[in-house]
Amino acid sequence: MKTFQEFVLIAEAAYDASVMSSSQIRRTGEGGRIGAERKKTAPERRRMKAAGGGKMEPAKEYKPRKDIGTQRSTSTRVQQPEKERGSAALSPKEAQRKAYLERKAKERGEAQPTTASQLLAKKKKETVSPDYKPQKASGKTRAERDRERNKAKSEMLKQRKAKLFADYKEVHGKNPTGKERTRLLGLAHQSMKG
Repeated sequence: MKTFQEFVLIAEAAYDASVMSSSQIRRTGEGGRIGAERKKTAPERRRMKAAGGGKMEPAKEYKPRKDIGTQRSTSTRVQQPEKERGSAALSPKEAQRKAYLERKAKERGEAQPTTASQLLAKKKKETVSPDYKPQKASGKTRAERDRERNKAKSEMLKQRKAKLFADYKEVHGKNPTGKERTRLLGLAHQSMKG
């Protein structure tokens, strides 16, 4: 059988072990840090950088923050009220005027929106025209449609160039060359844009 003093020693040892393992006690880190230090050791770090010669090494550790150990006040983190509490409420006179204006609007037939969707509505819902007819599917892929369009465009461009060259030959008696040819080609392309 144990004496009372032996029992107390055993109890203290058991209590200390349970307390030390619990998360309730926070030890301060070096430099006055609040809470345990969570910095990873070099082998734990995942971020790597090239060390040269095809080798990698852990990236250098971050510098400790300057504000370690200081408690940041709430006023620096949370928006503080700028006016007195209750200042948003209307004064009795203003409330009376607002009620009067609402009553008059109701008498004139200017109904106030009641549902949340009406209150939150910013613009009228667009209605579909009754004459709208959806375009029929051509059954062609985008690439095929692009090819057709580009073919038609290039055909028109060819005709435009031929006409400009023919007009030039008619006026000057020879085919355009050099600067004149370049100018006419530019005109042909410009006419296609418009």
